[in-house]
Amino acid sequence: MGSRQHAADILKELERTLSQIDDAEMHAMAEHILQAGQVFVAGAGRSGLMGKAFAMRLMQMGMQAYVAGETVTPGIGPNDLLLLCSGSGETGSLTLMAKKAAAAGARVGLITIKPESTIGQWADTTVRIPASAKEETASSGSAITSQPMGSLFEQGLLLGMDALVLTLMDMKGMTGADMFGRHANLE
Repeated sequence: MGSRQHAADILKELERTLSQIDDAEMHAMAEHILQAGQVFVAGAGRSGLMGKAFAMRLMQMGMQAYVAGETVTPGIGPNDLLLLCSGSGETGSLTLMAKKAAAAGARVGLITIKPESTIGQWADTTVRIPASAKEETASSGSAITSQPMGSLFEQGLLLGMDALVLTLMDMKGMTGADMFGRHANLE
């Protein structure tokens, strides 16, 4: 099979996955983000990279947004939100962050495949992306994706958070032009 066919198959998987995301969950997440004094985003591996892209868009909307673990990230406290990106909802370092954030009085948000997970138990708001976990790939015989490992979740995470950005823009009455002034200019 050629690259174009693989790309077409990926797009079909993404369309199926994204069409199943619950609008009410997305709206609740948007409300939590808008109510937060500061938003801290974290994830591990590729999920973390998708989270960083989301944090950048929040900053460009004029929000106080940080990537947890970066050297310039302040402490979290009451009225803040920790948004975790974890397909399994079981990543050890992220579970610890959720506990610490809750102990500091912050709210916890989770975007995941498994809302019933350990992190899901700590979360005040959750968005489920109906993708497959890393262990449920084509080679396992129980796949909903032909892609390896967590690719479908990670792609769905990026596109789902981009849709969340558009929702936030609508709620704030913003346009892309409003955000452009906060785009990096040292590139």
